[in-house]
Amino acid sequence: MKPRTLAIIAVFIATFIYGINYTIAKAVMPLYVKPFGFILIRVLGATAIFWCIGLFVKTNKIEKQDYKKIALASLFGVALNMLAFFKGLSYTSPISASVMMVTSPIMVLIFSSIIIKKKIYKKQILGVFIGLLGAILLITLGSSSSEINTSNNLGNFLVFVNAASYGLYLVLAKNLITKYHPILFVKWFYLFGLVFVLPFSASEFMEINWQTIPSNIYWNIGFVVIFTTCVTYLFNLYGLSKLKPTTVSVFIYLQPVIAGGYALIVGSDSLNLIKITATLIIFLGVYLVTDQRKKTAK
Repeated sequence: MKPRTLAIIAVFIATFIYGINYTIAKAVMPLYVKPFGFILIRVLGATAIFWCIGLFVKTNKIEKQDYKKIALASLFGVALNMLAFFKGLSYTSPISASVMMVTSPIMVLIFSSIIIKKKIYKKQILGVFIGLLGAILLITLGSSSSEINTSNNLGNFLVFVNAASYGLYLVLAKNLITKYHPILFVKWFYLFGLVFVLPFSASEFMEINWQTIPSNIYWNIGFVVIFTTCVTYLFNLYGLSKLKPTTVSVFIYLQPVIAGGYALIVGSDSLNLIKITATLIIFLGVYLVTDQRKKTAK
């Protein structure tokens, strides 16, 4: 099998894992494990796994001045990103959360223009406004039930904060990811993240009653730690090494499709007109932001 084909398969598997993760993670929270407690399990598990892998991978050392940069990237890529996502997912639905995550490319464009002064084209500016309009529509009107409208709105907003934080992380970590070996970078990335999330999640972690957790929920927790956190990272890295970034970015459109389909199959979510409309608006915005044809022609 050709390396390009293997890379596409790897990125698709990573996208599929991300898609079903919304429903799998939500089944754990908040009944068995509270969101911040779950984050500590996830980050602690990933840190242990990547540091163990690092024992068998020969890499160069991190330059002293880059530790602060990795710590800053970890603040947004692990701490704020994951804390906002899991807290938001505990309030909102898997479909709404997966749609909101599609706004990440829009946030990457915004932060790139602010931090590294990347030029923005008129079409991309239009895409930003359209995408944010869809996000606002989903945040304010995306709930299926008026009784839980307030909680859903807060959940959608927190997932949007997560998408913005992840977008900022991608901009901050761009040079670091290319400068260092992936395993070297990610083990320090998660170690700093563990330090950041510990003060916020320690109390909820201590509240977990492990004896009352059903076996299927243990499987869900293991899935999030091993597959959603570690396997997806490695598979995406392999995909990026063989494919163009624009090709990999297209797969983000599949996340809401997979998340929605899986949630509907297992009965954990439902569709309404607002969700469908907001999804289409956000997709249009992201398409305009990520479309490279004009830039290529120039």
